[in-house]
Amino acid sequence: MFEKSIELLNKAVADELAAVHQYMYFHFQCDDQGLDLLAALFRNTAIQEMMHIERLAERILFLKGDVDLKAAEEVRQIHDVREMIEFGAESEFAAIKTYNQAANECAANADSVSKKLFEDLVAEEEAHFDKFDTERDNLKNYGDSYLALQSIERSKSAAGGSAGAE
Repeated sequence: MFEKSIELLNKAVADELAAVHQYMYFHFQCDDQGLDLLAALFRNTAIQEMMHIERLAERILFLKGDVDLKAAEEVRQIHDVREMIEFGAESEFAAIKTYNQAANECAANADSVSKKLFEDLVAEEEAHFDKFDTERDNLKNYGDSYLALQSIERSKSAAGGSAGAE
């Protein structure tokens, strides 16, 4: 009865798994480059995407389906911060579109709970998009200075931490 919903929910799980992997990769790259604020943005977004997976999986199991934990895509090894931010914004925009369509399909198949889940995910993906869009604007408006300030903050913290240890 809920085969279409289970299919849509599993597709969302696959997309969210890919997002988690990608955002953690970006987190590691930004952290390595000393960009603590962007590293935290990617890490926190990955954690929120993991919570999406949990909610989707719970719904699949409730509908007596099986959760398929295969990521939709391989991690893209992007090292340029601007490309990371752009990728994040584009990915979130695509998720918004996909989840809106999924909500409509669930409604058409008389599954209002899955419809609401997808609608809730749309709102959360819009918030993610907004954060990436803000970072995109910051990079456009402030350029490399914006990135340099993040790196300097880490250096200041490290210097302060080592001075207190002596």
